[in-house]
Amino acid sequence: MDFQLRTYAFIDRMQPQAAAQLAATCQGDVPVAGMAELFIEVAPGNEIFRCADVALKAADVRPALQVVEREFGLLEIHSRQQAEVLAAGAAVLEHLNLAERDRTRPRVASAQFVTNVNPYQAQLINKWRKGNLLIPGASLFILEVAPAAYAPLAANEAEKGAEVSLIEVRAVGRFGRLFVSGTESDVRAAAEAATRAMEGMEGRE
Repeated sequence: MDFQLRTYAFIDRMQPQAAAQLAATCQGDVPVAGMAELFIEVAPGNEIFRCADVALKAADVRPALQVVEREFGLLEIHSRQQAEVLAAGAAVLEHLNLAERDRTRPRVASAQFVTNVNPYQAQLINKWRKGNLLIPGASLFILEVAPAAYAPLAANEAEKGAEVSLIEVRAVGRFGRLFVSGTESDVRAAAEAATRAMEGMEGRE
């Protein structure tokens, strides 16, 4: 399998809900709001072990996630200092002999908007969500992106963009998914912010 830098997504300042959701589900060091972080996703998946080794030795960063599944490997690193995260990322790129522009450009695979969520659908989603509860009658936006590891960046931008609740963020696999809820106007504003962030990123098609 040819090497791919599938995701290289820098987040300058983690928002409270985005940080809390990652902290609740990660296997490694717990991040907190206000930290900077970087998501790196590669293929083949085993290559992420070397990327983690390089990043952690290059700067004062800590990992929340190191996940290897069937096809891809995912690493998240974070620090209170943006410069440390950027230095770690630069070291990984140098190791790979790549530039940030060599990452795969995110693609919005699907964007769904539901108003006045039915109580039974809210119950179904609440069974597996890791974030806030989805309240019946709220509006719901579901964004599906590829590569999957861009979903946390979309979530962070959505939370910056409006007063919404993060219901779920899934960043592992072939597609990533973001679920946000709130009033119709707030959810639409969050959806625009998340989608704009995805469409504004440079990379290879």
